[in-house]
Amino acid sequence: MGSEFAFLARQKRITIDDEDFYIDLLFYHRGLRRLVAIDLKLGKFKAGYKGQMELYLRWLEKNEQKEGENKPIGLILCSEKSPEQINYLMLDNDEQIKVSAYLTQLPEKKLLLEKLERAIAIAENNIHNK
Repeated sequence: MGSEFAFLARQKRITIDDEDFYIDLLFYHRGLRRLVAIDLKLGKFKAGYKGQMELYLRWLEKNEQKEGENKPIGLILCSEKSPEQINYLMLDNDEQIKVSAYLTQLPEKKLLLEKLERAIAIAENNIHNK
């Protein structure tokens, strides 16, 4: 995840209206100066996940965010994205909530090498443009 992330909690329990909820992973990003909540989901993205993450982020903002920190952000990781739902929910434009897919098995070596080469090219480009 990078050197700027600090691990804070796994299964962070929060209580709202006497009901317990659990944030799968909670990090702090030093460079962004904000909390990062990560929710891990099996299967395809569902629209209700956005509301759940919004609840987590509002709770973190009210109960965990320190003075001088930026608003928390959330990442919903699913084994499959739902592009149309994500589009209708305008999550591609959302600055606080992002959705991404995770791999349930390693891709073929050729595809993995292509992605690695692309990532290296992007990183080199970013370094040269600073």
